[in-house]
Amino acid sequence: MAWLQKRPQVSDPQMFYTLGLNKTILLVGLGNPGNEYQNTRHNIGFMCLDDFVSKNDQMSDWINKKDLKCTLSSGTVGDARVIAIKPTTFMNLSGEAVQSASNFYKIHPDNLLVIQDELDVDFGHIRIRNGGGSAGHNGIKSIVNVIGEDFTRIRIGIGPKHPPQIKSEDFVLQKFTGAEMDQLPNLLRESGAIISEYVYGSRLDNETRSFIV
Repeated sequence: MAWLQKRPQVSDPQMFYTLGLNKTILLVGLGNPGNEYQNTRHNIGFMCLDDFVSKNDQMSDWINKKDLKCTLSSGTVGDARVIAIKPTTFMNLSGEAVQSASNFYKIHPDNLLVIQDELDVDFGHIRIRNGGGSAGHNGIKSIVNVIGEDFTRIRIGIGPKHPPQIKSEDFVLQKFTGAEMDQLPNLLRESGAIISEYVYGSRLDNETRSFIV
């Protein structure tokens, strides 16, 4: 089964073998590119996808795909070909990268999973949602505008705002607090489990999960 192993030397992820695979899945982590945005609440989608890729030897190293407006990792997990992307367009134009990757790899929205931050969900909770509007999230709004609403989201809670009077756009661009960073391993573990469930073919029902113990 050597053909299932990680192949970081491959320059074009489309060249991965697909023999016997049942489907191709697109995983999208939302965030903003650049060191100044690392460990900010708005980049938790990047962080969750980075963690998933790093813990799966089947996934390739990240490469920059300018034509697809993203950085990309790919590989075979279970019986699925998995394409993981982090848009390099900045949050408000995330749909451009999703549309480019979806068209290039011919991926239907039914096989799209987006990992995002969610201000309307309290920190410590992860909400799974199938379809629906953007709920005010600009990255999701951009994706909905180009491919419609019928895709699955993992909504990572980052709320509530503190102090309450702070502007939402300022709060989401702040770094996680020390106490929140202490819980980050639990958050990543739970998000990774949800992503794995999706990749291995389990239907994700609308539900809320907690990770603080």
